[in-house]
Amino acid sequence: MYFKKLISNAMLLLMPIMLIPSMAEAQEIWSLDRCIDYALENNIVIRQQELNTQVSENALLQSRMARLPSLNANTQQSFNYGRTLDFATNIYEDQNTRSFSFNAGSQLTLFNGFQVTNTIKQNDLNLMADLADLERLKNDISLNIASAYLQILFNKELLSIAENQLGITRQQVDRTRRLVDAGSLPQGNLLEIKAQEASDQLMVVNAQNQLTLSYLALVQLLELPDVEDFQIEIPDFDHVPVHSPEYQVGPVYETALATQPQIRSSEYQLASSEVGLSIAKSQRSPRLFLSANYGSGYQEIVTGPHADRETPSFEDQIRNNQRTTFALGLSIPIFNSWQVNNAISNAQIGVLYAEYSMQRTKNQLYQEIQQAYADVVAAHENFLATEIALESIEESFRYMEQRYEVGMVTTVEFNQALTQLTTTRSDLLRAKYEYIFKSNILEFYLGNPITL
Repeated sequence: MYFKKLISNAMLLLMPIMLIPSMAEAQEIWSLDRCIDYALENNIVIRQQELNTQVSENALLQSRMARLPSLNANTQQSFNYGRTLDFATNIYEDQNTRSFSFNAGSQLTLFNGFQVTNTIKQNDLNLMADLADLERLKNDISLNIASAYLQILFNKELLSIAENQLGITRQQVDRTRRLVDAGSLPQGNLLEIKAQEASDQLMVVNAQNQLTLSYLALVQLLELPDVEDFQIEIPDFDHVPVHSPEYQVGPVYETALATQPQIRSSEYQLASSEVGLSIAKSQRSPRLFLSANYGSGYQEIVTGPHADRETPSFEDQIRNNQRTTFALGLSIPIFNSWQVNNAISNAQIGVLYAEYSMQRTKNQLYQEIQQAYADVVAAHENFLATEIALESIEESFRYMEQRYEVGMVTTVEFNQALTQLTTTRSDLLRAKYEYIFKSNILEFYLGNPITL
């Protein structure tokens, strides 16, 4: 009995340890590529834009179908009272009749100033612009995810720095307490270092909160249900070189003009507006069309002067009353309340607006590349300067720590040195992450994928 109880207690103790591997496997690790791929497949804004492209595809298909002739049919059953056309005599007489008729008609536009051709061309350009906008939206979301991903990595490092500072301060608290207990230091030194410990604890809490918020921001971008089991992959940035930027704004901009979807979209929109102007002008052109109609009918006199006349059968009347019409028509616009002129004027304004929009898009792209390049240069210079400063500050702090241990430096001076060390480490980290992200943006404008 005792042996069974011992085994049972051992199993209870080992169970949590046995569950640790399975819990670790259940926690998903997300790389940057996986985050981007997931967002591109599931983001609602992207799905909405995909629906817009489907609408443009339908519009293009409809404009192509406009080349085909129309074909429509109708039928009706009528009850007529009073003067009615007599199918047999083709004379209107006072009589009540019951009639049935049907007809089918078809019409084909032979020429209308190339409106159909230009509409097809315009809808094709609109579809290409929508596809380019979809690609631009995917690029924007990819950049936002990369920024949120790097923010998590940065906040993780800041949390590690804060925890290291707290660890150093706690060591000094223990040492100061022993010296105070031994009578080597006054009680005030212990109170000062414990105040620093409380401040460092608050820094750790704030860093943890910032990390949690950065995780939440990425999860919201991915539109995942919760953040509890979400963890990202930690790339190794220790060996990432922070060298002098080799980019030049001009070549990057020229490459971006040929690769970035927002430029293609603005070009397609300008071309579409120019075709729209041609469509508006074609409304001045005559329209040549061919039409054909076929129909027949049946009539039965209910009351009237010929009510006693023998009515031919339904089949005979349908056969005998057949009629077929072919027509070649020409519609010439002369005056339509100035609608055509206003449509042309609006189309010309649309062309100018599209030209301004394209130039604005190019200017914005150039400014973004300029800003990214300036950020890379600044981050590189900040990193080099902060790296040199950190070496000096670390050496100074080691010397300060040694002096503090022998009581030659006050607690306030020690805390100031520790804070300066922590701040410099954070600045160096921020400069490196800024360099990595902005370098990726420039690589992105060069047509390369975002990688960490």
